[in-house]
Amino acid sequence: MVDKELLKILVCPQSHQSLVPASPDILSRINSAITKGTLTNKKGTVVTEPIQEGLVTQDGSVIYPVREDIPVMLIDESISLPHTS
Repeated sequence: MVDKELLKILVCPQSHQSLVPASPDILSRINSAITKGTLTNKKGTVVTEPIQEGLVTQDGSVIYPVREDIPVMLIDESISLPHTS
């Protein structure tokens, strides 16, 4: 789990939006796409490892994975989330 104090200062490196922990629903949808082999990161690489935790931009458009309690704040490693109404 990402430290609350760290979460207060982290922002998206591209949009500079604040970040919030990913909801279980978002993680479920992402991991379903990973299982199907249809999820790619911004670099275009197919994501193969399930995501147990992530940080989502305030507008809900991008998620950054958290691996071993460390947020991976690299634009190429981020994953675009579809907008849902």
